[in-house]
Amino acid sequence: MSKYSLTEGLFLYPTPAGAYYAVSSEENDKPRQFLRKLLQQPQTPALTVENLKRLMDQDDTTKCFELLHQCQKLRWIQGLDEVLDYPDGTLENILPGFLSTMSENGKALLADKQGFYLASFGFPHEVAEELSALSADIATVHDRRTGLLRNNLALASHAWSVVDVFGNSLVGFWPLFIAKNRFVIAISGIPHFNQPEFVSLVWALNIRYSAKGSE
Repeated sequence: MSKYSLTEGLFLYPTPAGAYYAVSSEENDKPRQFLRKLLQQPQTPALTVENLKRLMDQDDTTKCFELLHQCQKLRWIQGLDEVLDYPDGTLENILPGFLSTMSENGKALLADKQGFYLASFGFPHEVAEELSALSADIATVHDRRTGLLRNNLALASHAWSVVDVFGNSLVGFWPLFIAKNRFVIAISGIPHFNQPEFVSLVWALNIRYSAKGSE
């Protein structure tokens, strides 16, 4: 008999840390698979055994509970008291509002792998274009030096930053891996990812791109 039990009446939703873990790498471990599947749902699913099995692609109830417990301990998952629907509106309309909360300076943008920005908040158009192009260049350099960073230096992060003399980030670049797409959030100053809007942004991108799977 399982030592775990579910709290009734809750709805599953990633925390900001869980959303970041889901999209911060191309690796596809069990927690990431679960979190990514959760972020592809049009509304937060009820916390039930049946939904856990479906979201985790696992028929063993005990293993589902163990994975859920692992995600809960790491604070990657939370239970909401009410159902939450997918962010309403087109990406071009909703993304700037989400980005506005993610920087202490009120400046952030989202770029694609080709170096074109999809949405921006606080940056002048010309600056947004240049930062987006820079994000693509950085991604190319990172891919070329992955062996050094990961194997020799044990640095698993894909993020890069331009820092001041004290090591504080002036402009940082954080990739988001969604389906076959690589996006980058560029942020002026210290990032504020621990916001509900970050989960909404990742959710919106997952719904838009993971559903098609090939863009």
